[in-house]
Amino acid sequence: MTAMKPRIDVVAVNIRSAYNVGALFRSADALGVQKLWLAGYTAGPDHPEVKKTALGAEQIVEWENIADPIECLERLRSDGLRICGLERAEGALMLHEYKPSYPTAIVLGNEVEGLSDMVLKQCDDIVQIRQYGTKESLNVMVAAGIAMWRFRETGSGEEGA
Repeated sequence: MTAMKPRIDVVAVNIRSAYNVGALFRSADALGVQKLWLAGYTAGPDHPEVKKTALGAEQIVEWENIADPIECLERLRSDGLRICGLERAEGALMLHEYKPSYPTAIVLGNEVEGLSDMVLKQCDDIVQIRQYGTKESLNVMVAAGIAMWRFRETGSGEEGA
């Protein structure tokens, strides 16, 4: 019998590129994300560029559009999820040192602006990926893939919610 995976949801807030959203669907499928929340103006799976990069994962991964990111996070919190923002920010914990608790939601922000202060205030934790280069950020879907993998690997021995 296979052990249950702990619940990991992902909230994508105002992602500009539909190609990034398609890549998120593929990564979410590969890493066993329970549900994608497409918040703000993040494109849905009906968008041709999402379909092109998702390669069918948009038909497998559970998802929901929700206009208001704060309402989305409040809903997840009321369902018992811990909210974890992925953002380079003062006081953020390093992802490789962070021990997530489950069930959890990873929150991703806009490619240029990141997560707004309002969204960051709704997060229980904020984590960032240690970087060694001169640029200050990664592509949002590259960062999301790293974070989802880390959360999945960290929680691989725990019971799901």
